[in-house]
Amino acid sequence: MGELQGIVGFAFHRGKVEEFKRLSAESLEIVRTKDAGTLQYDTYFNEDESESIVLERFRDSDALILHSENMAPLMESIMATGSVSGELLGDLSEDLRAQMAGSPVGLFTLYQALE
Repeated sequence: MGELQGIVGFAFHRGKVEEFKRLSAESLEIVRTKDAGTLQYDTYFNEDESESIVLERFRDSDALILHSENMAPLMESIMATGSVSGELLGDLSEDLRAQMAGSPVGLFTLYQALE
């Protein structure tokens, strides 16, 4: 099992971007202080801030499981800010694959790479 990459897209409900920004700042603090193995957690906005992309990178499946546990208290509030879509790229452990069963997140495994 190796690194995992997550791509999460948000299309905000009217008037919810400031709430998302507040929750995003809280999320980043959780990542900084509680996560072990989160290698990237970057948030981007489009020009009019109606949409956002969060790029995440994790050392391995265990790091993503811990991140999910740490973020659980905020997830309902984050999801209420807009429509959310996501993809997870990499080789998932059996434990993580079981947790992702039935999830709307698209799962992708590596086919080929530059290196």
